[in-house]
Order: sequence, then structure tokens, then C-alpha cells
Amino acid sequence: MTFQELINIERNKEYFKKLESFLKEEYSSKTIFPPKDEVFSMFNYCELDEVKVVIIGQDPYHEINQAHGLAFSVKEGNKLPKSLINIYKELYDDLLITRLTGELSDWARQGVFLINTILTVEEGKANSHRNKGWEIFTSRVIEELNKDNHPKVFVLWGKQAFEYEKMITNSKHGIIKSAHPSPLSAYREFFGSKPFSRINEFLKNNNLEPIDWS
Repeated sequence: MTFQELINIERNKEYFKKLESFLKEEYSSKTIFPPKDEVFSMFNYCELDEVKVVIIGQDPYHEINQAHGLAFSVKEGNKLPKSLINIYKELYDDLLITRLTGELSDWARQGVFLINTILTVEEGKANSHRNKGWEIFTSRVIEELNKDNHPKVFVLWGKQAFEYEKMITNSKHGIIKSAHPSPLSAYREFFGSKPFSRINEFLKNNNLEPIDWS
């Protein structure tokens, strides 16, 4: 199955029709992120059977000019959010790589699928689009990624992402878990977890090209 086929199937379901109706009203009356044409941009960089790494975020950044449809990524030229600063700190500690831009589309092009569990948010209101239907949709995406037999590693950062672990039943895949990189929890178990080297080790062990994180 392709991502587009999956989206088309879900669009015909009752929950998704309600979600689209809700979003139509929200976009017409409030400032919602990411922009409407970027909500599904995580699907544009590689196909379902090309995904090598799945990183599950929570909901999009809720300040202006940040969210653009890739979890943890910010639009070029914007200052780095605190979670991303912590991700880059761990990247440096793990692999001595320094990144200057917060835009992660170069990772996405290599098969790193950056998906939030909730795909839209109202400006300044974290989790404002929770329980509107996005969680059903993203669960379906994770289910299809799990069904696909191309080996991939699922990276679960924080409690919300941990809820998806029970869906990852295919023995071809790997799981890397730690605390969320947000300032509230990064010091608990995120720092020192070395996710980037562990991801590349999994990929090499499965005869896949490692990710160039730089």
C-alpha cells in the first residue's frame, strides 16, 4: 500500500469526515499550524516501503513560522525550539555532529519518517486538537508501517509515543525508547540514550544504508 492509498481509505471513514469538518471551521476562524497545505508533508519525502526510521512526536509546534508537517522540524531560518535544541545536544554527544538548521527534510528524504500523533494545533495552545480524530489516523499509519516487512526502527520518545509500542508487533522492526527531549524530561533518560548511533547500528545490521544525520 502507498501512503496516498492509505490516506484515501481513511478519508472515506466517518471519523475522518468529522475531523475534516472540524478543521475547516478551525482554519477559517483561527490561526492553525501547520499551514493547511503542509499538514501531510511528512508523506512527501519517501514512500511507505522506503521508510527506515519512524520518529513519533506529539503535536506540532504552536508558534508562528515553526511547524511545517514534520515532527520536531522547524522552517528554515527560525530559532530552534527547546526540544530540538536537546535533540541536537544528544546528536553531538552521540556522534559529534553539529547541525545549524532546524529544518529536517534532509533526514526525511533518507527515509526518516517524522510523524506527530496529532497533526494540527491552534496558535499558542498546545494539544488543542487532541481527541479530534488525528490519533485514529496516526494509529492507522503506524499499523501500516508495522505491517510492511522492510526493516525499520521505531523511535519512541516520551509517554505519548510509548502508547504506540503495542502496535509494533513485526519482528523485522526495532524499537528505541527513552524520555521525551523536552526540557521537562530530557534529563531523566533522553540525554545519554544515543539514539542516532543505535538507529544506524540497526540499519547496518539489516544491510540498509545508515542515516547521514549531519
